Amino acid sequence: LWDIGLNKFNKFTLINCRRKPITYIKIHSSLACIDIIIIAICQHRFIHNTIIKENTAYYKEKYEGKETPANIHSLIRTSEACFKSTSFAVELAKKHNTKLHIAHITTKEELTLLSAGELENKHITAEVSPNHLWFSEQDFEKYGNLIKCNPSIKTKEDRDALRKALNEDKIDIIATDHAPHRLEEKQKPYFQAPSGMPSIQHSLLMMLDLVSQGVLTIEKLVEKMSHNPATLFDIKNRGFIRENYFADFVLIDSKQKTTVLKENIYYKCKWSPLENYTFNNKVISTYINGKKVFENGEFFSEKIK
Repeated sequence: LWDIGLNKFNKFTLINCRRKPITYIKIHSSLACIDIIIIAICQHRFIHNTIIKENTAYYKEKYEGKETPANIHSLIRTSEACFKSTSFAVELAKKHNTKLHIAHITTKEELTLLSAGELENKHITAEVSPNHLWFSEQDFEKYGNLIKCNPSIKTKEDRDALRKALNEDKIDIIATDHAPHRLEEKQKPYFQAPSGMPSIQHSLLMMLDLVSQGVLTIEKLVEKMSHNPATLFDIKNRGFIRENYFADFVLIDSKQKTTVLKENIYYKCKWSPLENYTFNNKVISTYINGKKVFENGEFFSEKIK
């Protein structure tokens, strides 16, 4: 930031909170008088490094020479670590009156740091990934390292609290954390397998299934995945279907189903933890800038202008 110059950042800047505390104090104090949003990925090594190191050492010793179950991931990267990291970022934002957007909220404890209300009136906002709204730690038994991600998948109680927070407008945005590692990497033993999973292709279908289950309304889903991102980050003439706006939209057939199979996975990594799951809706086509870029499994190579 200091080399580039803060004046070159227009609306927001992404901060991966893994450096020394003094760096973030400087960032927050410097942005206090500028209309800019700090997007913080709250995994502060300087705050919870001790927690994770101690937990990792404990489980490496416990499972030395044995098969390590993937469900220890949430026991290594704990709720406590997440809460301490997010608390630090929120404390700085309040102290310096800066705008803060927190990525990857995963625990019920972190929700106590957030406030409900109109997006336009908030200084501190937050987002959650479809993965953390969908999976719980009970799913490690079935999926193993395929759902190993950072922050870790937490308890069913945490997942349900995240869902509730969406409806209460404590969480403002649903956003993917797409991390398409190769399948052979994910199939390695726990301590060698990378964290992250592909998610962007099925994120809308996942959330539409939550609508079918009564977790969200369709209006709330559109607000969290389309309206609010455009509003928060000041993306002009997008995020809404309105006259004189860019025509970005998706056509869904709610009477057709989608079964996730290797042959209809579009990721280059060619896998998904959702393989063989059947969704209650089907994406028919996608339009960007009024141009059809996808229809019934076919992508169109025409450049989007």
